[in-house]
Amino acid sequence: MAHTSDSTADSASAEGGSPRGVHTGPQTARMYDYYLGGKDNFEVDRAAAQEVLNAAPGVAKVARANRHFLHIATEHLARERGLDQFLDLGTGIPTQPNTHEIAQYYQPSARVLYVDHDPIVQTYAQALMISAPHGRVDYIEADLRSPEGILNHPHLTGESPVLDLERPVVVLMVAVLHFVLDSERPADIIRALLKPLPSDSCLVLSHVTEDFAEELSAAAGVYKKRRLPVRLRSGDEIRGLLDGQELELLEPGMQPVNRWWPGRPAGLAPIPLYTDAEASCYGLVARKP
Repeated sequence: MAHTSDSTADSASAEGGSPRGVHTGPQTARMYDYYLGGKDNFEVDRAAAQEVLNAAPGVAKVARANRHFLHIATEHLARERGLDQFLDLGTGIPTQPNTHEIAQYYQPSARVLYVDHDPIVQTYAQALMISAPHGRVDYIEADLRSPEGILNHPHLTGESPVLDLERPVVVLMVAVLHFVLDSERPADIIRALLKPLPSDSCLVLSHVTEDFAEELSAAAGVYKKRRLPVRLRSGDEIRGLLDGQELELLEPGMQPVNRWWPGRPAGLAPIPLYTDAEASCYGLVARKP
């Protein structure tokens, strides 16, 4: 599971804590980094993440399965559909391979704009998000719960925008919407972000669920206890986020992320890296007609 905390550090903390300007409470992107085996996290994040893992040991596999889905979906859209513009929302701590590394491998001139609201992400973004020579990579600090702040940013509206909104854009909302509460209207967020984009733009979405493993409810309980917003949704509820969006689901439709594998023969499930319960996350790619 991959974003929020409200308090900000007033001063540098002791070794292993958070530096000035960084959230003093646990932060979900850094907890996600811990699940993936990364080192870009602080003691407060490790403590919270370990509490989650004690309640639901499978969460680390959920994170890895979700990351695998991001790789497959990005590769498919860049290689098979020739898409070369990506808006990665809630990107979190960069974890190689990053979205731009996958996209630019197949489309060397691809452009990727990363978005996150954790100030520390920009520190890592500057060091790790290095574009291929013919492409472009940049980052903005913004919150997907305020789509206008993203769409009106100079990186999209200025004299030299990172992305050309007259051409198709892939919007990645990977492992973020389960941190958006119903009161924050996630369906409206999707609608607002896709509205200005042209035909053939795509939405890549993954969302943690408790449909396959009851222990995910225990994990969500830890997040809530830590005052981190979380809303696990069923498959039907996730499909409901797309109701009225006029989007066309690409094959293989909405699947547990371990089974989202484009190009497989009809009726033949791929050999899963994880069971459905271990993945516990739905993934989909939808096209704007």
